[in-house]
Amino acid sequence: MPIVVDIDVMLARRKMSVGELAERVGITPANLAVLKNGRAKAVRFATLAALCEVLDCQPGELLRWEAADELDGLPAQDAPVPR
Repeated sequence: MPIVVDIDVMLARRKMSVGELAERVGITPANLAVLKNGRAKAVRFATLAALCEVLDCQPGELLRWEAADELDGLPAQDAPVPR
């Protein structure tokens, strides 16, 4: 997926555990792990706002875009679609 989630970077900077972040944001550790590991298909703006508030950061510090054409060296229009 071309959107990369860098929650683990912010957790390390803030010296905070996944469990503590999940509790403070109000989501389950399992759902936070799905987001942190890049397996989420969507994130609610309310959740993103809560993450930013707790981690004292901007959304751009948690999410970044990487070109899809970097997947297997294929052009973006030919890149495989994950299922």
